[in-house]
Amino acid sequence: MNALPEVSLQGRVVLVTGGTQGIGEGIARAAAEAGASRIAITGRDVARGRAVADSLGVPAAFIPADLADAEATARIVDQAEAALGPVDALVNAAGLTDRGTIIDTSVELWDRLFAVNARAPFILTQAMVRRLKALKRPGAIVNVITMSSHGGQPFLTAYAASKGALATLTKNTAHALRADCIRVNGINLGWADTPGEHAIQARDGHPPDWLARASPAQPFGRLIEPRDVAGLAVYLLSDAAAMMTGALIDFDQNVMGAYG
Repeated sequence: MNALPEVSLQGRVVLVTGGTQGIGEGIARAAAEAGASRIAITGRDVARGRAVADSLGVPAAFIPADLADAEATARIVDQAEAALGPVDALVNAAGLTDRGTIIDTSVELWDRLFAVNARAPFILTQAMVRRLKALKRPGAIVNVITMSSHGGQPFLTAYAASKGALATLTKNTAHALRADCIRVNGINLGWADTPGEHAIQARDGHPPDWLARASPAQPFGRLIEPRDVAGLAVYLLSDAAAMMTGALIDFDQNVMGAYG
């Protein structure tokens, strides 16, 4: 019997958007622990980005970029490859969220969320795939989506719609790229303890101890943490998932569609 493939990123060059904090940072650190030879991360906080890149323990590059800027986003893959060589693996972990119902969501908010949550992954995927196809190399992409892509709460209209678009993009590109051995999978993430969530809770007027209050009410006693999902992302990038593409994995302690 053949041995099971290892969950390893040995020799891979990995690009993680939103890698300066939260889920993206957790995935970047897990990729380094799994043997990635070089890692590029993106983000808007230059000081934080450089600090994280310097702490990964492997050759790393921080690429400052605002994913709401299409031109800046279009340069990221070239910048990563100029610093580290051809990118084998892409994680679209950066995301933007904001409140708004179908009644009060502005066109500006809708456009801003779609720019970061759907357009940026499209631009990055396109750039990486063009390079891989030219080099005739395989590759893997993981899109960090959300459970809200199933429909979402009424107060997250634009966010849920933008992540729903990313879920469809995941399946569409997975199907299109099979013959090129480029795999695309997505993770529908549940409620997570991240710096971004803390900022939202503070902005919405919740007390500083909101996490301590929310955690006991969760089925497993706490919110999802970056380390929880990082291992799944690394698995999906690795050869252990070599036969898996087009999957949208619900990563949550609540079961979609179950009631009572």
